[in-house]
Formats: sequence, C-alpha cells, structure tokens
Amino acid sequence: MLYVSEAVEFALLPSNAAGLLGLAGIRGILIGRRRFGLSLLILSTLLLVIGGWAPVGRAALTALEDRFPQPQLAEPIAGFIMLGGAVDTHITAERGQATLNEAGERVTAMAELSRRFPDARLLLSGGANHVLTSQSVTESAVARDLLIGLGVDPVRIEMEERSRDTCENAEHSLLLAKPQPGERWLLVTSASHMPRAVACFRAAGFSMTPYPVDYRTRGPADLGRPIGSIAGGLEALDLAAHEWIGLAFYRLSGRTTGLFPAP
Repeated sequence: MLYVSEAVEFALLPSNAAGLLGLAGIRGILIGRRRFGLSLLILSTLLLVIGGWAPVGRAALTALEDRFPQPQLAEPIAGFIMLGGAVDTHITAERGQATLNEAGERVTAMAELSRRFPDARLLLSGGANHVLTSQSVTESAVARDLLIGLGVDPVRIEMEERSRDTCENAEHSLLLAKPQPGERWLLVTSASHMPRAVACFRAAGFSMTPYPVDYRTRGPADLGRPIGSIAGGLEALDLAAHEWIGLAFYRLSGRTTGLFPAP
C-alpha cells in the first residue's frame, strides 16, 4: 500500500504532472504527432502558470489549516503525541547532525508544551519511511535528539518507531499510549496535515484533541496577496495536493471513515 500511494502521489502532484505532460508533449512532437504534442505542451504550461501564480494552492491549504482551531490548554493533560515529518532523516544520516525540515515547528512546539505541562507524557510517532533506500534512521529518534538538545528530559520521551504513514502512526501510537477512559491526549502536527491525522486517529479509535502548528498561510487574507514566484505557488499547491490526495486515498482504501473530518 505504501508503494502504491507513493507512486500515485508522484504522478498527481501538480508540479510533477506538469513535467510529465511536458515530456509527453515533446515525445509526441518527436514521433510525428505534432498537434497532439503541442496540445500537451500548452496544457503543461497552463498548469505551471495557473498553479504557480493563481492562489489555488493557498486556497487549498487554507481550507486544510482552518479546519481545526487552536484548543484551550488546561490541566489535566495525559500526554502529547507528535507525528513524524519534522526532520530530515537522510541528511541526518549522511551529515551526522540532527536536521529539521520546513515542518520543524512540530519539534519546537513539543518542547514548549513539555515545559508548560511537566507531568504529561511525550510520545513521538514516526518510523523509517524510506521507500527507495534501506536507511534505518527513524524520525522519532532524530526528533528525540533534537528535543533533548532543547532541554527536554530524555526520561519523559517515549518513541514509536514502526509506523511508515499517518494511519500507522495512529495504530501504533494507540498501542503504546494505552489511553485510559477520560484521559485527554493532544495531537501535535502541521495544520495542513491535521485533517488527515484526525481521520486516521478516529479510525483507530484513539480520541485526540488536535493541536495544529506549522501554519503556511495567514488565512483567507492570503488569497488576495501577490505570489512572488511560480515556484512558491507550486510549492503551496503541491503541499495541499499531498494532503488532499492522502485524504482521498485513505478513504477510498477503507483506512478511514470520513473524507474530510470535522472538529
């Protein structure tokens, strides 16, 4: 399932789709199907321009990020679960230094929450999600090193290192946390990823309070703001497409029970 989902996403991400259409158009021209090839090249160009300069990506991201509001935090809180995706395990393994990526606010938020709630459990969920390599460094292990460097007591940190995708995060975290009736657990992940994460945790039977971090938009006001580059617009569109494709794939494969979970 992991390999299938990765292949589907590769082909459907807007920037990749534009590139594949362009290559197909060039091939069509080279083999003598000039009209067909030019049509594909025009379609590829339109996808790049519209996806890059129109606020399509921002709108799709805003819908994801605004789905779950920030919760009111008060004792008692049993624990926090941070999902993998905030570190670069490949660079970490090659350079020998724990490395954050653009979703690194998950780690800094977890460190802050650990200070505010010193009695809460801290659970990191994320395995070695490497489709094309045999690298064994896990996301949880790298995040643990970073949290310790930020002053978090290593004794408090629990790790789940088997999961390879979001629904496996939920399933394995449930087994490790063993939540008791009435306990309040908070789920820490990027705001755009929160709908998919909530869908998986609900399907696993783990009741969580969403705690979204790592916002990429300022909300609806961003829709009227100029986009500085095609690359920037496509980055937002690809990130949004990654989440919407994931929501649809999990629902169609029966791994979740709702397409776009509500608060």
